[in-house]
Amino acid sequence: MQDKAQYDSGAKLNKKSAGKTEAEILTASRAYLDPMHSLGYLSRVNFRLFSRALEKLILPYGVSAGQWRLLRVLWEQDNITQRELSDRTGTKEATTVLAVRSLISAGLAIRTPCTKDKRKVYITLTQKARDLRLQLMPKVVEVNACALEGIDPAEVAIARKVLALTHSNLSAHIANSND
Repeated sequence: MQDKAQYDSGAKLNKKSAGKTEAEILTASRAYLDPMHSLGYLSRVNFRLFSRALEKLILPYGVSAGQWRLLRVLWEQDNITQRELSDRTGTKEATTVLAVRSLISAGLAIRTPCTKDKRKVYITLTQKARDLRLQLMPKVVEVNACALEGIDPAEVAIARKVLALTHSNLSAHIANSND
């Protein structure tokens, strides 16, 4: 029950920290002083591990982790604008531009200017990129199977739900703070 109490006190930190002393703030945030208690930290280190494990398996096909994120989106919906691609991958537009250049250099995508709006550029996969889908998707299954080995499926479902909810909460928070 101590973990629940630590979480509750840490969650209240943001709302109640105004006017508090450093000691009071650190006491309220004690649950997050240990990185292994921080969902943000755990998410970040797991993301890096997933990326490294997957990249080991996809690099022999000439695909980097950065290219992978764009391919996943484009396999679901091809021929979208760079801005849409940036939004869907959660990357800044400048980062997306560099990743798209990398896809183009590898012969995995082409840019097509919009005929109605010259400011828009569509990103379209080449046949080479489409063909890679069937070769690379089993690699995702392999990495996930490795990561989830020995974990009860019910716990995996809870983890997915929690991560989806934190994504939703943080997305709403960021959108509201930009107003």
